[in-house]
Amino acid sequence: MPSPAITESSIIRLVDTFYARVRDDAVLSPVFEAKLAGRWHEHMPRMYAFWTKVLLGTGEFQGNVFGKHMALSGIETEHFVRWLTLFRLTAIDVFGIDGATDALEVAQRIASSLQLGFFGDIRVSSAA
Repeated sequence: MPSPAITESSIIRLVDTFYARVRDDAVLSPVFEAKLAGRWHEHMPRMYAFWTKVLLGTGEFQGNVFGKHMALSGIETEHFVRWLTLFRLTAIDVFGIDGATDALEVAQRIASSLQLGFFGDIRVSSAA
């Protein structure tokens, strides 16, 4: 059962806040802008649906997250460091330190899976 802090509305806040930080981040922004420039309005509802599905088990998200990310070029270890750092800060800001645990565990699993795909090993884990 997810933390009571995790609701559909708090997930939307998480996604909006996180991607605002991503767009302002010197490391991550170029990667995301290369794929999403002019299309953020299409991406955000998919991210709401994805995080609602993985954190609450509800919603209609369908997609090949792994395949989409494996198609990106130029991904390096530093991208995972920044992604996990920004996600951790955002989850704690939105859900609180105790309420963020579930979201952080999911984010770490996602990051680990993608790192295995990109590098063949897990180079970065989230700081507890």
